[in-house]
Amino acid sequence: MLEQIISIVRQAGEIVLSAHDVWSQTHEKSSAADLVTEYDLAVERFLKEKLPPLMPGSLFFGEEEKENADPLTGWVFIVDPIDGTTNFVRGLKQSAISVALAHDGAVEYGVVYDPYKDEMFSAKRGGGAFLNGRPIHVSERSLSEGVFGMGTAIYDRQFLAPTMRVTEQLFRRSCDFRRLGAAALDLCNVACGRLDLFFEYSLSPWDHAAGGLIITEAGGVISTLEGAPMDYAHRCSVWASNQVNKGILRELEV
Repeated sequence: MLEQIISIVRQAGEIVLSAHDVWSQTHEKSSAADLVTEYDLAVERFLKEKLPPLMPGSLFFGEEEKENADPLTGWVFIVDPIDGTTNFVRGLKQSAISVALAHDGAVEYGVVYDPYKDEMFSAKRGGGAFLNGRPIHVSERSLSEGVFGMGTAIYDRQFLAPTMRVTEQLFRRSCDFRRLGAAALDLCNVACGRLDLFFEYSLSPWDHAAGGLIITEAGGVISTLEGAPMDYAHRCSVWASNQVNKGILRELEV
């Protein structure tokens, strides 16, 4: 199953790489910060056609076409066709395709693909995490020697003040931080040890479902900022880290 998902996602990556004249094919959804392109729609249509036949009876829960699927019941593909759409529109080449396959609310398979770097992150529950077929593991660095990633919850601007408050607290403890604009890749960067933790106040299930499994299979931890399990049906906050830094969450004013 994992190899079949990887193959399909790699094919979808060719759609992303074929993109041209993206600005003219971009539309606002809820605001100027919430964009969709014809390529998002094309990738999602391709994945919606190819993925469900891998698991007969499964449903499709995508960012653009949710099909009224309940992501907590049965087999469901949770899909972000292009995570980091603003990066994609602006040619920053920091975007990814994210696919998770969940069963009764538990993610069993996760794939995140960066077509620009040709980096395929993958995991199966209980089977470890991989980058282009090679095992990966979270870092063993403390935050005092580390770099953290953060997101700014651009669709929920009421979180601006707490986001900046937590960023300042972590920055004072760390070497530096990054805001890269593609949460699925941020999570994978924690999983392979490039970042030592990541947080954001509001993410959708398709942003974190695949990356969350990849982190846990790489030896890390993921929860909401309140310390609760991840929510695959609604937006929620995210705290992801290696084992060394997981306790810092309890020390922060969030």
